[in-house]
Amino acid sequence: LEAHNGNFGHVLVLGGSLGKTGAAAMAAKAGLRSGAGLVTVATAKGALPIIASMSMEIMTEPLPETDSGTVSLRALKDGILDTLMEGKSVLAVGPGLGRHAETAELVREVVNRYDVPIVIDADGLNAFAGSMEALKANKRVRVLTPHPGEMGRLAGRKTAEIVAHRLEIARKFAQDHGVHLVLKGFRTLTASPEGQIWVNPTGNPGMATGGSGDVLTGITAALLAQYPDRSPTEVTAAAVYLHGLAGDIAARELGEPSMIAGDILEALPKAYQELKQRQQC
Repeated sequence: LEAHNGNFGHVLVLGGSLGKTGAAAMAAKAGLRSGAGLVTVATAKGALPIIASMSMEIMTEPLPETDSGTVSLRALKDGILDTLMEGKSVLAVGPGLGRHAETAELVREVVNRYDVPIVIDADGLNAFAGSMEALKANKRVRVLTPHPGEMGRLAGRKTAEIVAHRLEIARKFAQDHGVHLVLKGFRTLTASPEGQIWVNPTGNPGMATGGSGDVLTGITAALLAQYPDRSPTEVTAAAVYLHGLAGDIAARELGEPSMIAGDILEALPKAYQELKQRQQC
């Protein structure tokens, strides 16, 4: 079968800032490991050399930065992001982006600006804490991937309440805001705007480590880029399953206490192989 990298989508990761370069790099590399043809990281100018040095396969683009080393709103006002978005299949927003007020304003404008599927995690989610009314999905694909603490900030509830009533809260939140919601944790939930709930059977406690969510962001963006004609909810649920399966493989090989997010990333090829073997049985 003839194929080239243009057949498998081009993911743009908007992330990274001074001191938080690893998150954007991991999301980008996870996107490549999950089959995206091309992945570009658009990041604060000062963070770019570090991110570029983390993987030879990742393309990078410099963006204007604030005095704190985060991406400036000028990236949008000057038309830079509009140019970068040309030809992109999916946008992933948030890994290592930082919480500067100007950067948060950038996130809110970007998420409402483009029609491509957008995966929102980490500081991308924090930009909407207490102001979810600012997110206008308008039947476009918007995938939010909060852990319980982030979910609490988005929904205006205590974390303990989120954990105790996760299914009901996830379903209502997804329906109310017209988004695809991935509520991370034990038996991660994927909720659709129509009220469907998928309960994920893969994953383990060893995945509760910094950067694990960035890997999931990259996987989700890559699968959405490759399967634009499939149900976004099913594709997102598949990404969650693949992420957990890679984590289970890493746990078998290394043990849960020693796992780091990079182990999940490096186990992705074996996860794909295991899925292929299951299909052949």
